[in-house]
Amino acid sequence: MASHNQNMRSKAGEAVGHAQVKKDEIMNHASNAAQAAKDKTSEAAQSAQNSSNDPKEQTTNFLQQTGVQVKNIAQGAAEAVKNTLGMNTDNSSSNPSNPATKI
Repeated sequence: MASHNQNMRSKAGEAVGHAQVKKDEIMNHASNAAQAAKDKTSEAAQSAQNSSNDPKEQTTNFLQQTGVQVKNIAQGAAEAVKNTLGMNTDNSSSNPSNPATKI
């Protein structure tokens, strides 16, 4: 019976040792996973911070382009009114509604 108890203690000691090794492996794995998540979060935050400037630039470019388009439309409308009233001093206009060019 004594050798049976000794054998059981030995197996219990092995089980405790295996459990400790498994616990250490799991803790290392969890620590590595946590560090990887932290790194990715940091990278994502940096990327978000960097890209937050980009929409501002895109908005500025969009507004500039829109302003140029509105200006061109207004100039075109002004030219059309001048042509209609015969006040256009630019004779190179090929607008048929220009009374100055009608025969």
